[in-house]
Amino acid sequence: MLVKNLTKGIVWSAIAISAMHTLAVSAAESSEQRFRHIYKELVETNTTASVGDCTLAAQRMADELKKAGFSDRDLNVFFDPKYPKNGGLVATLAGRDSTIKPILLLAHLDVVEAKREDWVRDPFTLIEENGNFYARGASDDKAEAAIWVDTLIRLKEDHNRPRRTVKMALTCGEEGSNVFNGAEWLAKNHRDWIDAAFAINEGASGESDANGKPVSMTVQAGEKTFQNYQLEVTNPGGHSSRPRADNAIYSLAAALKKIEAYSFPVMLSDGSVAYLNGMAAIQEKQGHSELAAAMRAVAKDPNNSQAVSVVSKADISWAAMLRTTCVATMLDGGHATNALPQRARANINCRIFPGVSTQIVRDTLAKVVDDPKVSVTAIEPMGVMGQAPPLTKSIMQPIEQLTQEFWPNVPVLPVLQSGGTDGRFLNNAGIPTYGIEGVFVGPDLGNIHGLNEYVGVASLLKGREFMYRLVKIYADQKE
Repeated sequence: MLVKNLTKGIVWSAIAISAMHTLAVSAAESSEQRFRHIYKELVETNTTASVGDCTLAAQRMADELKKAGFSDRDLNVFFDPKYPKNGGLVATLAGRDSTIKPILLLAHLDVVEAKREDWVRDPFTLIEENGNFYARGASDDKAEAAIWVDTLIRLKEDHNRPRRTVKMALTCGEEGSNVFNGAEWLAKNHRDWIDAAFAINEGASGESDANGKPVSMTVQAGEKTFQNYQLEVTNPGGHSSRPRADNAIYSLAAALKKIEAYSFPVMLSDGSVAYLNGMAAIQEKQGHSELAAAMRAVAKDPNNSQAVSVVSKADISWAAMLRTTCVATMLDGGHATNALPQRARANINCRIFPGVSTQIVRDTLAKVVDDPKVSVTAIEPMGVMGQAPPLTKSIMQPIEQLTQEFWPNVPVLPVLQSGGTDGRFLNNAGIPTYGIEGVFVGPDLGNIHGLNEYVGVASLLKGREFMYRLVKIYADQKE
């Protein structure tokens, strides 16, 4: 009888364990499906500057949080009445210790323009194909925005409320609409809504090689200043049957060729030195000893032109990291097919190395062009120079530990971001802001800002879990 009852107990225990496992799997699948829904909803809400609506996207994310139990007092959909479609969302999950400063999760809702006729797929329909998600904003920055909404919901569902309060700000205007920047507005007008010990933002991610193998996890340790300049040539013009020597378009073209040929001097930050030395070790392990030596040489001496050339040719991202860059991005010239141009303009987009003023870059461009007929003017708004956040043990150690758990033997490297982010507004407001995103991208960066933007499905889902775990660790820190 004892044996029979024991056997029956074992059977029932096995059934119970199996049922618990089934429930856990079902809960995980349900959680993933909810994340996919949030991600799809964000991506398919057009938030371009031309016809999009960030406020609508913000409201939809607020509605998702309400369904998860957040109250109206936890949510604030905001906008400037002058720009009703450029709004954002601030959400708050109260922690159990109000004496410790909160953490802030920051992401932007707006995306770069995308023309359907240029894309293989509809850029505003989320397509899962070939193991990737394709859409405008699939990566930049709706992947992280969706992860943050999902993370807040998961933290809300967790029975162990985090020690710190966790805030989230989803904003508009990061992609350069030059109309209304939500992060800047919050820093200036409602610092209390976003006040935090530190913030996590876009600006860095995992780096994979061309075969998809994880190479490094990067953490943004500073960024360049974003600034546009206008080159303009004016001319009396005339009839196209009587060409004149001083054609406005030709003058502009000559100026652009000079800028194309010019390279700003190499400069190094603490973040770029750490990245070069760390990446050198990775390249050496992969058998690229010459490249590794060149990286170490540049880190030691930025004037080593031969080493700079080797590093710059190996990867355009590395080349951009080493100096201020300026590139032509838009052209406008002439007024009729049968008339000599009276005006020709070009936009020059510059990413300026930390510590270099926008005026110095303007003066450099004018000197390079060396033509009094070509005016060089900085375009408002003027670029904001951001401060570099300190890479403390309390920030870096959790990233390093989790990275080893998720991707063994993948190093964590600080990096100077060649692009600009909204982190500059928060850093300058005294909220240290770090670019961290546990999603791995290859050398093409998933074609962000370009055609057929994409992100790997498996990479996004694993990154979602990584970021949730990371936020939980940060939220339970005592200080």
